[in-house]
Amino acid sequence: MKRFNWQTIRLLLMFALVIFLYSFTGKRNLNRKVTKAEVVFVGENQLFVKQQAVNKLLIENRQDPKTIAIDALDLNKLEKTIDSHPLIDKSEVSVSVDGVLKAVVKQKTPIARINGKGESFYIDYKGNKMPLSENYTARVLLVSGEINDKNKEDLAKLFRVIYDDVFLKKNIIGMQVMPNGSVLMLNRNYNFKIDFGQLINVEQKFKNYKAFFQKVVLDSSIAKYNKIDLRFAEQVVCTK
Repeated sequence: MKRFNWQTIRLLLMFALVIFLYSFTGKRNLNRKVTKAEVVFVGENQLFVKQQAVNKLLIENRQDPKTIAIDALDLNKLEKTIDSHPLIDKSEVSVSVDGVLKAVVKQKTPIARINGKGESFYIDYKGNKMPLSENYTARVLLVSGEINDKNKEDLAKLFRVIYDDVFLKKNIIGMQVMPNGSVLMLNRNYNFKIDFGQLINVEQKFKNYKAFFQKVVLDSSIAKYNKIDLRFAEQVVCTK
């Protein structure tokens, strides 16, 4: 007769026990209900959408999240529903072991506000159109003029350059896009206009502007100028 390999038998029994416990726990979890819904905002922009609005999307407009069975949840679908909100950039939805249905939400980042043709809206950091919020008004670059499908991508790049630069973000507050595609800018503290020209050599033009600004602030001559011409990448032309 063959001798029993007790070690092998013990391993098989332990393996069977693990499978049983895993199946039992899984079945028990599937029959459980959501204990509560929770919305957490992350990132700098947390004021455009209220928690209540996201919570309704999370629990699919049910009055009580405790009526939701965990096995009935489609987390991917819930994320897509929340992400479809025009003021939300991205969300992650999960369910904890204790039944908490949680959405971690990042709101969109507006970098410019477009005014014109009877409408007003933001451009977000990704260059997409973003509606205004009833809850909060962002202090961003104000833009008017000829904005169309041909120049909107280049303008979005320009908006990002200004938004990402501490000096430019504080210094440049307004912009007008002319019919020929050139851009005029307004300074926050001084009355001169900045003729930026076409959307080329952007980095060099801003480098020239910073150098000019630093110089005229130091010698206290900045208030004398009416126009700063940045159209030429190799020089800054000033008009008093």
